[in-house]
Amino acid sequence: MKTHVELGTDSYDIIIERGAIERFKELTGIKGKVLVVTDSGVPKNYSKCIASQFEECYIYTIPEGEASKNLTEFQNIQSFLLKNNFTRKDTVVACGGGVPGDLAGFVSACFMRGINFYNFPTTVLSQVDSSIGGKTAVDLNGIKNIVGAFHQPKMVVIDPNVLSTLPQRQISNGLAEAVKMSLTSDKDLFEMFEKVNVMEHIDEILFKSIEIKRKVVEQDVNEKGLRMILNFGHTLGHGIESEEELHGLYHGECVALGMIPMCSVSVSERLVSVLKKLNLPTEISLDKEKVLSAIVHDKKMRDNVLNTVFVNEIGTFEMQKMTVEEIVSKLTLVCKE
Repeated sequence: MKTHVELGTDSYDIIIERGAIERFKELTGIKGKVLVVTDSGVPKNYSKCIASQFEECYIYTIPEGEASKNLTEFQNIQSFLLKNNFTRKDTVVACGGGVPGDLAGFVSACFMRGINFYNFPTTVLSQVDSSIGGKTAVDLNGIKNIVGAFHQPKMVVIDPNVLSTLPQRQISNGLAEAVKMSLTSDKDLFEMFEKVNVMEHIDEILFKSIEIKRKVVEQDVNEKGLRMILNFGHTLGHGIESEEELHGLYHGECVALGMIPMCSVSVSERLVSVLKKLNLPTEISLDKEKVLSAIVHDKKMRDNVLNTVFVNEIGTFEMQKMTVEEIVSKLTLVCKE
């Protein structure tokens, strides 16, 4: 399967193909030096398989986890490129989940004011979401993705076979983003989550989710309007994720919790059933004040007001302006007694 993101001179293909990792060079047509950025949690054979297809290829491995998405690692990779005489004709490839993808993408955006960037996402979360759309960033002072740039990949190559090495929890973590997109944009996809064995239909779910994001990005590449629907569940989700005592929760798990209060009662009931089916959390204990503090730093904040996405009926959405306090008050719907 293949789809095309039409962005003028920044257009690119997204290829979904089992066994694509063995054909990475053939599919991409990359020439020149290559740096593969991966992390310690990604099976080494993935980056080695990609690297083996090129004459001059280096592998740079960062420690697994969000903590590696920082300016120090950004500088280290920039220095590595400089030391090895990379030029604008050369290429950076991300091999892994959202952390190496965001970091490598930001490195690519800044080195020599822009170097070729390809993404080979290896998690459900990165396959359906973070690898597409050109949003690259690192974290700063505990605030996620606050320093970054829009830098589109030259191509995204997705091989569903690599999901076989993912723990079930990581698969569920990524599927939360697919559920998110179905709620705002695709009633039929949401009903798939309700009715079918998800893993038996994972290729179709990946494709349908990617198609939603592709269409949104094409209409709003720099997140000025429609693309805000991709933040559904993220305002509260990022706040929950930033709560210091909850480092045990993954991004998608936080988004799952963040979606529940932003739906009508009837939608929320169906959503909770789907989340439970996917082994995603539906309630949590947390410090509301810490969540409020994190939301205050949201990049989309204007005069203590945020444009939020609310789902009244599955497959549709509406924008609602809410104060930080109004948003945080909704946490009672997912807070344990």
